[in-house]
Amino acid sequence: AARTEFAARGFDGATLRGIARAAGVDPRLVHHYFENGKEDLFIAAFQFPARPADVIPVVFGPGIDGVGERLVRFFFGVWDTPAGREMMLGLVRSAATSEQAAAMIRQFVTRAILARAADVLPGADAELRVELAVAQMLGVAFLRYVIRVEPLASADLEDLVPFLAPTVQRYLAGG
Repeated sequence: AARTEFAARGFDGATLRGIARAAGVDPRLVHHYFENGKEDLFIAAFQFPARPADVIPVVFGPGIDGVGERLVRFFFGVWDTPAGREMMLGLVRSAATSEQAAAMIRQFVTRAILARAADVLPGADAELRVELAVAQMLGVAFLRYVIRVEPLASADLEDLVPFLAPTVQRYLAGG
């Protein structure tokens, strides 16, 4: 029911009450199991491997030094697990083939991930810098996991981190 409601109404338009109604359950039950609200329900419905609210402090909390490497390791660590890869490929394919899916994913990613990351970075252009860092990693992920360009597709993550982390670091640090 949650996936259907999110798909039909987008992340912003779906409500816990509407999802409960579609599932035929009391809204209090949904609130009980998803006490942090709609974001947690979205994460569960689409089987995200981690809650952005938990990840952002781990990646960005230790400070700006090394944030590029921490983010690269986390992002590609998700892609490198079978469940994470399946979930991420599903999101990429959905966004590429359906404007409705793209809008839903965009709303969630913007609010739950990008805005939170930008809030902890210095500078007025933090939001743009976070988006550029994510775009850099998504481009590599597309070549590595979706169209499987060699030697990138079979490269060990440890061999990629020294190339990717400084670029992501530059975006995030703003210099």
